[in-house]
Amino acid sequence: MSKKPTFKERLPRYCWTIIAIVILFVLFMYPAAAAPTTPATPTTGNIWTTFTAVMKDIYTQLLAVSTIVAVVAAAIALIIRMVSRNQRAVDEATSWLKRIVVTWIILNTLGFIIAYIQPLIQGGQYTP
Repeated sequence: MSKKPTFKERLPRYCWTIIAIVILFVLFMYPAAAAPTTPATPTTGNIWTTFTAVMKDIYTQLLAVSTIVAVVAAAIALIIRMVSRNQRAVDEATSWLKRIVVTWIILNTLGFIIAYIQPLIQGGQYTP
Protein backbone atom coordinates (compact mmCIF):
# COMPACT_ATOMS: atom_id res chain seq x y z
CA MET A 1 0.00 0.00 0.00
CA SER A 2 1.50 3.31 -1.07
CA LYS A 3 1.60 6.34 1.17
CA LYS A 4 -0.06 9.53 -0.03
CA PRO A 5 2.56 12.23 -0.73
CA THR A 6 2.56 15.21 1.58
CA PHE A 7 2.00 18.77 0.47
CA LYS A 8 5.71 19.49 0.79
CA GLU A 9 6.45 16.64 -1.62
CA ARG A 10 3.77 17.84 -4.08
CA LEU A 11 4.81 21.51 -3.98
CA PRO A 12 7.45 21.32 -6.76
CA ARG A 13 4.92 19.64 -9.03
CA TYR A 14 2.39 22.42 -8.36
CA CYS A 15 5.02 25.08 -9.05
CA TRP A 16 5.97 23.55 -12.39
CA THR A 17 2.31 23.26 -13.33
CA ILE A 18 1.72 26.94 -12.58
CA ILE A 19 4.82 27.92 -14.54
CA ALA A 20 3.66 25.84 -17.52
CA ILE A 21 0.21 27.46 -17.41
CA VAL A 22 1.71 30.96 -17.32
CA ILE A 23 4.03 30.18 -20.24
CA LEU A 24 1.17 28.76 -22.30
CA PHE A 25 -0.98 31.78 -21.46
CA VAL A 26 1.76 34.15 -22.64
CA LEU A 27 2.34 32.13 -25.81
CA PHE A 28 -1.36 32.08 -26.65
CA MET A 29 -1.84 35.77 -25.88
CA TYR A 30 1.08 36.90 -28.06
CA PRO A 31 -0.69 36.25 -31.40
CA ALA A 32 -3.87 37.84 -30.10
CA ALA A 33 -2.01 40.98 -29.05
CA ALA A 34 -0.13 41.13 -32.35
CA ALA A 35 -3.24 40.63 -34.49
CA PRO A 36 -4.33 43.62 -36.57
CA THR A 37 -7.41 45.49 -35.45
CA THR A 38 -10.69 44.54 -37.03
CA PRO A 39 -13.40 46.96 -38.12
CA ALA A 40 -15.32 46.03 -34.97
CA THR A 41 -12.60 47.65 -32.85
CA PRO A 42 -11.61 50.88 -34.56
CA THR A 43 -8.32 52.53 -33.68
CA THR A 44 -9.62 56.04 -34.30
CA GLY A 45 -12.05 57.92 -32.13
CA ASN A 46 -12.48 58.03 -28.43
CA ILE A 47 -13.19 55.35 -25.87
CA TRP A 48 -16.96 55.59 -26.41
CA THR A 49 -16.83 54.80 -30.14
CA THR A 50 -14.60 51.83 -29.41
CA PHE A 51 -16.92 50.73 -26.59
CA THR A 52 -19.95 51.03 -28.87
CA ALA A 53 -18.29 48.95 -31.58
CA VAL A 54 -17.24 46.27 -29.10
CA MET A 55 -20.70 46.11 -27.51
CA LYS A 56 -22.36 45.79 -30.93
CA ASP A 57 -20.01 42.92 -31.76
CA ILE A 58 -20.72 41.19 -28.43
CA TYR A 59 -24.47 41.66 -28.87
CA THR A 60 -24.36 40.21 -32.39
CA GLN A 61 -22.48 37.15 -31.19
CA LEU A 62 -24.83 36.79 -28.21
CA LEU A 63 -27.82 36.78 -30.54
CA ALA A 64 -26.28 34.11 -32.73
CA VAL A 65 -25.49 31.85 -29.77
CA SER A 66 -28.81 32.49 -28.03
CA THR A 67 -30.75 31.59 -31.16
CA ILE A 68 -28.95 28.27 -31.50
CA VAL A 69 -29.39 27.48 -27.79
CA ALA A 70 -33.06 28.48 -27.89
CA VAL A 71 -33.76 26.25 -30.88
CA VAL A 72 -32.03 23.25 -29.29
CA ALA A 73 -33.72 23.75 -25.91
CA ALA A 74 -37.12 24.28 -27.54
CA ALA A 75 -36.67 21.12 -29.60
CA ILE A 76 -35.87 19.12 -26.47
CA ALA A 77 -38.89 20.59 -24.67
CA LEU A 78 -41.15 19.77 -27.62
CA ILE A 79 -39.83 16.21 -27.82
CA ILE A 80 -40.43 15.72 -24.09
CA ARG A 81 -43.89 17.21 -24.48
CA MET A 82 -44.80 14.89 -27.36
CA VAL A 83 -43.21 11.67 -26.10
CA SER A 84 -43.74 11.76 -22.35
CA ARG A 85 -46.66 9.95 -20.76
CA ASN A 86 -46.17 11.73 -17.45
CA GLN A 87 -48.47 14.76 -17.18
CA ARG A 88 -46.09 16.55 -14.83
CA ALA A 89 -43.23 16.27 -17.35
CA VAL A 90 -45.51 17.58 -20.09
CA ASP A 91 -46.52 20.57 -17.96
CA GLU A 92 -42.91 21.37 -17.08
CA ALA A 93 -41.83 21.05 -20.71
CA THR A 94 -44.62 23.46 -21.68
CA SER A 95 -43.55 25.99 -19.05
CA TRP A 96 -39.91 25.70 -20.17
CA LEU A 97 -40.99 26.24 -23.76
CA LYS A 98 -42.80 29.43 -22.75
CA ARG A 99 -39.73 30.66 -20.84
CA ILE A 100 -37.44 29.93 -23.78
CA VAL A 101 -39.66 31.83 -26.23
CA VAL A 102 -40.09 34.84 -23.92
CA THR A 103 -36.35 35.06 -23.20
CA TRP A 104 -35.46 34.77 -26.88
CA ILE A 105 -37.94 37.52 -27.78
CA ILE A 106 -36.55 39.81 -25.06
CA LEU A 107 -32.95 39.27 -26.21
CA ASN A 108 -33.86 40.00 -29.82
CA THR A 109 -35.86 43.14 -29.05
CA LEU A 110 -33.10 44.71 -26.94
CA GLY A 111 -31.26 45.71 -30.11
CA PHE A 112 -34.33 47.44 -31.51
CA ILE A 113 -34.94 49.28 -28.24
CA ILE A 114 -31.36 50.54 -28.07
CA ALA A 115 -31.41 51.53 -31.74
CA TYR A 116 -34.56 53.58 -31.09
CA ILE A 117 -33.42 55.20 -27.82
CA GLN A 118 -29.83 56.01 -28.84
CA PRO A 119 -30.69 58.85 -31.28
CA LEU A 120 -32.96 60.41 -28.64
CA ILE A 121 -30.21 60.74 -26.05
CA GLN A 122 -27.27 61.32 -28.38
CA GLY A 123 -24.73 63.82 -27.03
CA GLY A 124 -26.10 63.64 -23.50
CA GLN A 125 -29.16 65.73 -24.36
CA TYR A 126 -32.64 64.23 -24.39
CA THR A 127 -34.51 65.49 -27.44
CA PRO A 128 -38.12 64.24 -27.56
